[in-house]
Amino acid sequence: MKNRCFLRDEEAALGLPIRMVVLTIVGLAGMTVMLAALAGVQTTPGVLYVMSNTTSFSINGSTGDSPYIRLTVVNSEDEPVSGASVVVWGPDHRTAKAGTTDAFGQFVLRLENISLPTGKSEGYMAVKVMQEGYLDLDEQYLIKVRSI
Repeated sequence: MKNRCFLRDEEAALGLPIRMVVLTIVGLAGMTVMLAALAGVQTTPGVLYVMSNTTSFSINGSTGDSPYIRLTVVNSEDEPVSGASVVVWGPDHRTAKAGTTDAFGQFVLRLENISLPTGKSEGYMAVKVMQEGYLDLDEQYLIKVRSI
C-alpha cells in the first residue's frame, strides 16, 4: 500500500465545499423544525382566584333565596379575567346557576329556593371557574349559608 499525504492529495478536497454547504443546509433545516416544535409548546397554565362580596348569609328555615352575590375572578397578577365560565351550587348541590364573567371579571347571581343539606343547620355554596389558559378553580366552601 502506498503512503498518501492528505495535505498534498487533491482528491480529498474535491467535493469538500459542496459537502459543507449541504450539511449546513440540512443542519439549519433541522434546527428550524426543532424551533418550530418548541414554539408550539404550551406555557404553564395560570392560576385563578375568586372573591365574593359576602362570606355568609342566613335563610329562614331550611329553604330560601340567596342575596345578590357578586363574584370577581382574577388571575395571579390581580387582573380581572373576562369570559370565564362560572358555575355556583347551593349548599345541597341541587340548585345551580351558571354564566360568564364580564370585562371586569365579575358575575352577579342570585340562587332561588336553595336548601341546606338534610339534617344540617348550615352549609356552603360551591363554585367552579373555568377559562382557557388557566387551571380550573374548584372552591367547595365559598359562602356559608345558615338557617335562622
